This record gives sequence, C-alpha cells and structure tokens, in this order.
Amino acid sequence: MENQKLPLSIKLSRIQIEFKSNKSRYNSFGKYNFRSAEDILEGLKPFNEKYGVYFTINEDYIYSHDLPVIISKAAIHDVESDNVIEVKAIVGVDLVQKGMQTPQAFGSASSYGKKYALGNLLLIDDTQDADASNTHGKTDPVKPRVKLGVSDLAFEKAKTFIETGGSIESIKGKYDLTKEAEVILYNL
Repeated sequence: MENQKLPLSIKLSRIQIEFKSNKSRYNSFGKYNFRSAEDILEGLKPFNEKYGVYFTINEDYIYSHDLPVIISKAAIHDVESDNVIEVKAIVGVDLVQKGMQTPQAFGSASSYGKKYALGNLLLIDDTQDADASNTHGKTDPVKPRVKLGVSDLAFEKAKTFIETGGSIESIKGKYDLTKEAEVILYNL
C-alpha cells in the first residue's frame, strides 16, 4: 500500500486532515454535544490499516502539592519503522469534589486526560465553549453571558449539577458567577 511507505509525520498529517469523529454524547446541563475518548478511538480504527499505524494511550500518576495529577500520553506508532509521535495532556484529580467517590474522581480525570491527549495529537479543537457556541454557519445572535447569583433559579440547578458529580468549571464556562455564588458552589 502506497500510504504505508510514507514517513510517520506525513501519515499523522493526513490522518489529522481526514479524521472525523461524531459528537455522540450530550451534556444536558450545558446543552451541547461532545465527543469522548472512546468516540475518538472508534473513529481512528479505519486509519490503522490504511496507513500502517496504531494508536496508544498511557497514563502516569504523580502527586504535586497534595493534588494527584494524571499525565495522559496519546501516541501514533508506525508499524514499519517503529517511529512514534507522542503528545501529553495533564489533568488534576479533584479528590474533594462532593458526590464523587475517589475511583470516580480518578476515572473522570483519566477520561478527560485521554480525550485531550488524543485531541492534542489529532489537532481536535474540542473546548466546551467552541461546542456550545458553534453556530454551524447559522447567524443566530450570540447570547450574552448571564450573571449567576445565589438567588437565581439557575443557581439551584447549578448546585444540583455539582452535587451529582458535575464540575464548577462547567458552570463557570457558561455563567459569570458572583463571588458569593462561587464560594457556595466550591464548598458543596
């Protein structure tokens, strides 16, 4: 096969151009679709044979200032030359997040790290804001950010979201929090 004789850097470049992965997951709190690490890996399978490559994800765990950190490494391997191109994503593990057991906190951070390591390797821009604000060519006006205070009905939904395992970063990505609201949410 012609594609298998290419240098690994060219193979990766072509895969970055050709790669498509559906955003098959839905975040009901933020009201946006997103892709998971599993979606990305599923979308990569056709390239293994076409280009003579395979992909791996590995993780290292370290403790930095009492905060566990996961370093996720996504790599593309060339089966003909044994060349490898590897990228990393670093995520912290929030062990005090209310509503999550320690294994859930590690699993959530691990999934997040894998997704972003793969995104770095494949040049996928998959930030929440991009997903939430992408108009796909439509000319709908941009909604202004809402200030979220403790007396708002949305604040009660935000509390429930965090208490059931959601992150305050997701809320901060959608709303401007008053200082009082932010303190309450951080202490849940």
